[in-house]
Amino acid sequence: MKKTTFMAILLLTGATLMAQQGKREASAMVIRDATPEQMATLHTKKMTLALDLDEAQQTEIQKINLEHAKMRKAKMEERRAMQEKRALQKPTTEEKYAMKMEQLDKQIAHKARMKKILSAEQYQKWEKMAARKMNHKKREKRKRTEDRK
Repeated sequence: MKKTTFMAILLLTGATLMAQQGKREASAMVIRDATPEQMATLHTKKMTLALDLDEAQQTEIQKINLEHAKMRKAKMEERRAMQEKRALQKPTTEEKYAMKMEQLDKQIAHKARMKKILSAEQYQKWEKMAARKMNHKKREKRKRTEDRK
């Protein structure tokens, strides 16, 4: 009897987890397939809610988010083409260094632009949000690598 109850609970838990994972994947697919304009609008709306942005700030941040979304979409297409082109060949150390330098330069410029647009209080809140997002991404990346093993 105990074994049967335990198995039933285990099956229900597993089914619930799989259903939730399917929902997250479906949500991620919708966002992944969105246009840069849609992505920028969604991100701007979320920032407006979190930071209580006024109209002028929303307009400026919408422009920044649109530029960023277009750049990300282009980079994603570029990476897909590179993966198809050289399926087995990995980037050299110099290429990795150049990519990382470009990424860091863009982050510094983005941070400076945000500092000009946001008030001091909003900027602090934005930095906390960005730090939480980075920590979440690191945890997810670590989880994916552990799952592969």
